[in-house]
Amino acid sequence: MKKRNYHQARWDEPLIMELGSEGERGVFLPETEEIIKDLDPADLLPEGLKRKKPPKLPEISQMQLLRHYLRLSQETIGADLNIDIGLGTCTMKYSPKVHEEIVRSSKMQQIHPYQDESTVQGILEILYQTGEYLKEISGMDAFCLHPAGGSQAIFSNILIMKAFHKYKDKKEVKDEVITTILSHPGNPGAAATAGYKVLTLGPDQDGYPDLAQLKRIVSKRTAGLLITNPEDTGIYNPKIKEIVDIIHSVGGLCIYDQANLNGLFGIARAREAGFDMCHYNLHKSFSSPHGSQGPACGAQGVSGELAKFLPIPVISSDGEKYYFDYDRPHSIGKIRKFYGNPAVAVRTYAYIRSLGASGLKQVAELSILNNNYLLHKLKKVKGLSLPIAPQTKRIEQSRLSWEGLHKDTGVTTDDINRRIVDYGVQSYFASHHPRVFPEPFTPEPVETYSKADIDEYVQIVKSISEEAYNDPEFVKTAPHNAALASQVVLEHLTDINLLATTWRAFRKQK
Repeated sequence: MKKRNYHQARWDEPLIMELGSEGERGVFLPETEEIIKDLDPADLLPEGLKRKKPPKLPEISQMQLLRHYLRLSQETIGADLNIDIGLGTCTMKYSPKVHEEIVRSSKMQQIHPYQDESTVQGILEILYQTGEYLKEISGMDAFCLHPAGGSQAIFSNILIMKAFHKYKDKKEVKDEVITTILSHPGNPGAAATAGYKVLTLGPDQDGYPDLAQLKRIVSKRTAGLLITNPEDTGIYNPKIKEIVDIIHSVGGLCIYDQANLNGLFGIARAREAGFDMCHYNLHKSFSSPHGSQGPACGAQGVSGELAKFLPIPVISSDGEKYYFDYDRPHSIGKIRKFYGNPAVAVRTYAYIRSLGASGLKQVAELSILNNNYLLHKLKKVKGLSLPIAPQTKRIEQSRLSWEGLHKDTGVTTDDINRRIVDYGVQSYFASHHPRVFPEPFTPEPVETYSKADIDEYVQIVKSISEEAYNDPEFVKTAPHNAALASQVVLEHLTDINLLATTWRAFRKQK
């Protein structure tokens, strides 16, 4: 396959706050209506909420505004422009553009969260029906679409677990949670935030969570299990029901982290494995685009016994209308304002309706096929290996290692990650921390990439491997052709004194 001659546009583009001039306008607002012309909005606010001076906003012409954002778009790599195979655990699949037409409809954009529920029956029906579909897909008895992402869904499920144990027996001490080192780090993080002691299982020689270790650490103090299956190795755990039964034997609850469902649609459900709770990242498997830390939805599902603890309000139906149900005395309360992220739910609803049950199962089958084809090809790349259970087939992703290449050349997985963008490909996902395997690399091809896409991606990886062996310094100093032709200074991401999360904070740093 011929290698693409790629070079990304690079603009020395200022911040929008530094563009334009005082009085410049890109759009003229309609004249104020007579009936409200003399009304001062400040009179409606308490003194404590009034600004001391007007907010600083950019003043810029329409042409400059368009030019600014088009230039920035040329410096961005996204799913519509390149192959996102490298973003394992993130499920970066193609999102049908018909979904975007629906969510950009004025009927969606003009919905206000404070509207009376009688005026938003359409979106309430979609949210309700989306939950019904997710119940069927998971086998769970009730769903909530409030969580703003996977980690909040995990945390919300943990709060339900905590409420359940308190409701069941206030005197019983259940202060320990078990998870695995290869599950998503949101699991131990959320459990620790909720006040639990976290016990972590390592993998056995087959790559499964160590069953013998589990039997040693489980006790009457075990509140529950938080586990991903398949874990980030991509290996499906056939012992999952046995693990769940062990936790249940001491009165614990089992929470299934299914942020990535792509390889399991129509094949395996949380209910049959005995789980009490689960969650899905609708902005992953259900084809709603990632939105740079949001907007997202971590839909949480629970068994019937736990439904009364779900966050409020629960969207219910009496057969004639849909309504918000706040009358739930055992609820853990509100975890988010309003009722979640309707746009993500609408995309999910459209995705499920358009594919149907057979289509969703085909998504899983193609994801598995693509991943194992990719893995077969990558295992032949010099310096790249599969560090655990190399003969075992994977589900939707694989955790590989550049350890061999690193020992031979000194080039790290982070060096390769920077070099790969020089080929017009999104930088890849190495692994969650801690990096259990040395120099990790975790691709996930999903179902929407073709054989040609996968072959091209393999050729890129192979080319970088050859570069590393022939000229390691060239790879170490990458990127060379990308918009950001410099290396990220780690301190800027970790030193609180150097972080700039707002424009004002950035100005202070300069």
